[in-house]
Amino acid sequence: MTIDYKLITMKCSSLKINDILNLLIQKDTFTFPSLGNGLFPAANLHAQSEYTGYSNVWIRDNIYISYAHYLNGKTDIAIKNITAFTDYFIKHQWRFEKIIAGELDFNDPMNRPHIRFNGNDLSEIKQKWAHAENDSLGYFLWLFCKLYNEHAIAELNAAQTELLALFALYFDKITYWQDKDSGHWEEVRKVEASSIGVVVAALGELNKIIIENKYSIQYQGRTVSSEFVTELIAKGQNALHTILPAECIQPEKYRRYDAALLFLIFPLNVVSEEIADQILNDVRTHLQGDYGIRRYLGDSYWSADYKDKVKEEERMIDVSDNIAERDNLLQSGQEAQWCIFDPIISVAYGRKYQKTHDKHFLQLQIDYFNRSLNQLTSEESRFGGFKCPELYYLEHGRYVASDTTPLLWTQANLWMAFHCMEKSVNITGKR
Repeated sequence: MTIDYKLITMKCSSLKINDILNLLIQKDTFTFPSLGNGLFPAANLHAQSEYTGYSNVWIRDNIYISYAHYLNGKTDIAIKNITAFTDYFIKHQWRFEKIIAGELDFNDPMNRPHIRFNGNDLSEIKQKWAHAENDSLGYFLWLFCKLYNEHAIAELNAAQTELLALFALYFDKITYWQDKDSGHWEEVRKVEASSIGVVVAALGELNKIIIENKYSIQYQGRTVSSEFVTELIAKGQNALHTILPAECIQPEKYRRYDAALLFLIFPLNVVSEEIADQILNDVRTHLQGDYGIRRYLGDSYWSADYKDKVKEEERMIDVSDNIAERDNLLQSGQEAQWCIFDPIISVAYGRKYQKTHDKHFLQLQIDYFNRSLNQLTSEESRFGGFKCPELYYLEHGRYVASDTTPLLWTQANLWMAFHCMEKSVNITGKR
């Protein structure tokens, strides 16, 4: 426990929220080091964690960081970030083009658009990686289109509209609704709802651009119409209807519970209220731990005594083709507990409270907000106090923060939880 005062009752106030936020700002909890072009590394690394490669840019992490800035009124930072990603995709759009034309085999993940790269010069990294990650591409398209639809981006140039067309044509070419990808956790490829849902949300925002702004989205004379995008969305929605509330229903890769499904509730808002409630209940019942939330049952990444069992140079290798060796390290119930999820659950319940004014949801929002605060490192930690870990794992019998501390994705999610908590408190104060 690192914070002495917490929101442990429903008699909370905006002042208390601001007190905690200001404390964390003073402690550098919400420091987001960025590159000159506005992109963010995955983590604010210490010397002992350089080996992780988290100084590189991951698309997925950046979109959460960018969106957190946007929600908290830092629109200029979000625009700079998303513009840099636009430049990156335009620089490497030949991958989209060749896959769409059938000149590159998308079944080879290294042929796909790269979702992790060198942010300094927007160059690709030659290391073999699980680049078949439709969620990452979907997140970019979702936020770029959302920023335009909400008038944060004033206008689109010809290169940007062509890029939007390429994304839609690419998702059609790979049949994203049945494509086996490595998803949020960059592991064994399978057809997973969490990836399909991100693309559905992204295509929905793209369709708004086409319909509401009457934009002609074209690539080399091929028009991406609203009818075309609507059909793509319907294929994804049909797949979600079949798979949810599970993550994957393939017999050999079946996964009933996966915390990545939380992101379909927030920030994407792409599932029904009934499915959202089921996902929340599933995660709370089957994945929640004392220190954080497991990604899924049987997750061997950073399992107990990971640093003793896995050599430093092998901790960040691509396991998408074969995860069996790593899985052999896991003992049942010793999965790592992650810190990126509790803030999302807090927001999900906060939004339910803001809609219904049911104080049961406010209490749940507060409970998961407090869990998020309690995940911050203590001042005795080797990382220093008030830092946001990626996860806690068992080391010699006790839970400690992993080497990728602080993780900027965790910081972003916690910051969004503050934003939502303040909105709920303001509603409470008026009642």
